[in-house]
Amino acid sequence: MRIDIITIFPDFFKHIFNYSILKRAQEEEKITLAIHNIRDYSTNKQKSIDDYQFGGGAGMVIKIEPIDILISKLKKDREYDEIIYLSPDGETLNQNICNHLSMHENIILLCGHYKGIDERIKELHITKEISIGDYVLTGGEMPAAILTDAITRLIPGVINDETSALTDSFQDNLLAPPIYTRPANYKGLTVPDILLSGNEKLISQWREEQSFKKTQKRRPDLLK
Repeated sequence: MRIDIITIFPDFFKHIFNYSILKRAQEEEKITLAIHNIRDYSTNKQKSIDDYQFGGGAGMVIKIEPIDILISKLKKDREYDEIIYLSPDGETLNQNICNHLSMHENIILLCGHYKGIDERIKELHITKEISIGDYVLTGGEMPAAILTDAITRLIPGVINDETSALTDSFQDNLLAPPIYTRPANYKGLTVPDILLSGNEKLISQWREEQSFKKTQKRRPDLLK
């Protein structure tokens, strides 16, 4: 899988993608992450990529030309399954979206900044808008990093035990059950006996019950 990320702050991703699962996924060629600087495609000597918005109002807008030039160039090299704009106006990110995106071959993530991007970019290229929540950040870089991480861990072979990803919270619209490790007794706090029984069928049933109870208490909206 290949993910192209378009940003005005390419250095933001240098370190964040160089740790843990994301680093290993790149080393094992499970995923290719390509970072592109919008300023490299500016149409003026000053390399500026923003301007005042028509009609007045506070906040600068990323211009249409550099983004269009860059995306058009990328499209000539390969076909993209999705071109995603990270925006607070988008569909709220959830596990189902991540599952779907992880099956694609090529996607582009466009990071906004300032007041946003020229609306015509959406008409020309954007196939999907995604938000990571009902709040506003200074730019789309952190949402792009979050989405990349969420997608990458679902790609076959990235996580050593692939069943681990399948039992995460939200995979079946339920929160994950409580988990424990050694010691079985710590300061009087004990692990449920069922988990020490070795009875896989009863343990599985217990985990399902606990997932339902936890979801019902903390996120009843998921049960709808």
